[in-house]
Amino acid sequence: MKQEFLDCKGMRCPMPIVEIFKRMKGMNVGDILTVEADDMAFSADIRAWCEQAGQKIIELSCEGTVKKVVLEKTK
Repeated sequence: MKQEFLDCKGMRCPMPIVEIFKRMKGMNVGDILTVEADDMAFSADIRAWCEQAGQKIIELSCEGTVKKVVLEKTK
């Protein structure tokens, strides 16, 4: 299992999701991706994308304006 980090701060919708999709394409099942973003819609966007793409949210938190999500690639 590999762990990666992606900084999407400063990106606006839909770019954080686009970058997550591109990064996860190169990852293996079971790998973990931690993402930080400050787009206001990020929490709702990542939930919707994970449901549609079949990926697992391990953790979703917010500290000030920065949202942090930890994802596990499931397929």
